[in-house]
Parts: sequence; C-alpha cells; structure tokens
Amino acid sequence: MLLKSGKKDLLAWRAYSDRESMGLAAASYCEGLIRALLAQKAELRMIFAAAPSQNEVLWHLAHSPNIPWERIHAFHMDEYVGLDPTAPQGFGNFLRDRLFGLVPFKSVHYLTEPESYAAALNEAPIDICCLGIGENGHIAFNDPWVADFNDPKTVKVVELDQVCRQQQVNDGCFAALADVPTHAMTLTIPTLFRCAHLVCTVPAATKRDAVTRLLTETEISEKLPCGIMRRHASAALFLDSESCG
Repeated sequence: MLLKSGKKDLLAWRAYSDRESMGLAAASYCEGLIRALLAQKAELRMIFAAAPSQNEVLWHLAHSPNIPWERIHAFHMDEYVGLDPTAPQGFGNFLRDRLFGLVPFKSVHYLTEPESYAAALNEAPIDICCLGIGENGHIAFNDPWVADFNDPKTVKVVELDQVCRQQQVNDGCFAALADVPTHAMTLTIPTLFRCAHLVCTVPAATKRDAVTRLLTETEISEKLPCGIMRRHASAALFLDSESCG
C-alpha cells in the first residue's frame, strides 16, 4: 500500500507500507520503463545492484511474464576484490542466483577487471540502472570519502570504509567485520548518473538516516553520494515504512 509520496528537486519518491509492496511497485515501474523503451529501440542495456535491499524488486522482475529479457544486456555495478570467486557474497553470484541465471538475457557482463568492464559499459549508453543506497549514503561502492561527482573513471578500485563494511554484516551477508573484504571495484558516480533512468529501492530502518538526509538536506555533495540523484532527470526512489520513517 502506498503511504505517501513527494519530490525533492528532480527526485520523485514513494513510500509503501512494507517491503513487498515497495518491491512490487519498483519492479512494476521498472517494467513499464523497459516496455516503453523497447517500443522505441531494438535492445536495452541495464545495470543492477546486488544487495538484500534489492531482493523483492529482483524477485518480481525475474518472475514477470511481460519482460522480453532476450532484448536486454545486463551489467552489475560493483564487486569485491579478493573474495573467493565462488563465494555467495560475490555480487555477480548474488545476481546470478536471483536474476541473471533465471531469465534469458541477450548478454550478461560480470565485473572481474576494471578496464575491460569499462570498455564494455562505454560501448553504448545505459538505459536503466536499478540501485540502492548504503547506510552512509553511498551508491555502488562510492563511499563519501572516495565519492567524486566529477570522477574521470568509469570503474575504479576503492577501499571500503568501516560503516560500509559493517553494513554487510548488518545485512547478514558476512558473520563478522573481519570477514568483509576491504576493497572493491565500483562503477563511479558519473557512470551511474549517465544512465538514462534510475530506479532506486531502499527498505529498512538501517537506511532511515541516509534517506532523511537525502530528502531534507539543502546541500548536494559527496558527503552524501546518493544526493546526486536529486539532479537526475529521471530518478525514482522507492521506500518502505521503515526507511521513510
């Protein structure tokens, strides 16, 4: 059930009563974008986030009978450095289990090395990016201390701050902070911002502070990386009752 909605600068947001309603609404919105765009062009290119916050939207997308996945090229937005390639916490593995391996994409690109991945991303514009935000306001792995709204790179290796790493424990992905890798490859903020459409899904009370700052702060800066979405021409934010507060 939709509880409330609004707009902050260019960013439209909607808050729902629970995660399931939020995920269904986000997936339905994304499906509408896909179908509208494919009515105008032969193929699409999409980026997907890998995190528990995306579980509901990914489930509904994977089980939709109305999306022609065979016309879509898939990418994901970040990946740990140094993690066992078979580890379930790997973002490519996470997405393979929840979406990439369940529907017949035209192609799937896995982030294993920055330069070749950047080249593949830059072959053509990205149409849709499905993302979340972190407890510290990061998008992808652009934590505040490494975020750069004018980053010249497409993909880069970053050191993860402790808040970001602890979030992986809070989300149940790792048993302890010591188990979380210290570095990751990430798409940069300009890479994400260049996507034609952003569909951002953010549940849970642990994200409430970041969401409140996103929707209330006057300044847009790298101190809260997700704030850049307020300048995007087509960005939609989906919340649940816990993240909206």
